[in-house]
Amino acid sequence: MAIRVWLPDAGMAEAMGGLPDTMVADVWDGGERLPDSAADVEVVVLPFGVPASRMPVLAKLPRLRLIQLMSAGAEHVVAFVPPGVTLANARGAHDPAVAEWIIAVILAQLRQLPRFMAAQQAGTWDPARGEPLAGRTVLMVGYGSIGEAVERLLAPFGVTVARIARRARPGVATMADLPNLLPAADIVILLVPVTPATTGLVDARFLSQMHDGALLVNAARGSVVDIGALLEQLQSGRLRAALDVTDPEPLPAGHPLWTAPGLLLTPHVAGAMTTGLPRVMATVSDQLSRYATGRPLRNVVGTQGY
Repeated sequence: MAIRVWLPDAGMAEAMGGLPDTMVADVWDGGERLPDSAADVEVVVLPFGVPASRMPVLAKLPRLRLIQLMSAGAEHVVAFVPPGVTLANARGAHDPAVAEWIIAVILAQLRQLPRFMAAQQAGTWDPARGEPLAGRTVLMVGYGSIGEAVERLLAPFGVTVARIARRARPGVATMADLPNLLPAADIVILLVPVTPATTGLVDARFLSQMHDGALLVNAARGSVVDIGALLEQLQSGRLRAALDVTDPEPLPAGHPLWTAPGLLLTPHVAGAMTTGLPRVMATVSDQLSRYATGRPLRNVVGTQGY
């Protein structure tokens, strides 16, 4: 019997170079209308942007065995994974894009590009002295594959890198070491997944331990940062920030972040690069091949402690 797979669109199978011979695909775009194969589907490749209100449908698929994400983040799905079903993300697929965004916004902030762009729009000549990236101390909070990609790009600048992850390993500290590492960090990069432990991690206490003029870069999720506490620091001029994610998101009109001084804000596009989709397709294709042949799956997300 063929393995039933749901894909987000009709062209995805062709984009991946075809499916394993044992697989048959139907299209589910995340909407209310389900394919006729709901009683038989074993693998769902979840579309981008499926709202939480649609997630309970996953529990109504009796033969479901694998939910494959096209994103690295999985916090929006974990609570809806039925017992006995494996959840896998696209870890690694977006690493180059996110790493390049991080380097871009760091350099933009240090070299005052937002100031110069504003001057250009105003038609004014507004020279100012920038700051070097070379020789700075960079602290990565949530050091995984994206952190490794960032570190490779940072290497030519001769920075000092400090690393924090959930579990200690050689060269990588844990969250317990934050109070010791934050005061020395010129740049703090957030890369943690959303968990009960990381929600609101960057609060007033966290920010107070960063030194004057330090730069906070959030490439994780908006809920990791206490926006009120960050706004206080930005408005005082003590800290700077670059955010690709906010809470709420999209950021509503009139929100004080729009006009906060010292902030470079982008609309959740760190992973949006022309080479991103082919990398996602390769990740999904490899996973479907593994499932079809009974090989170990990659990027499995645990529902406990993610």
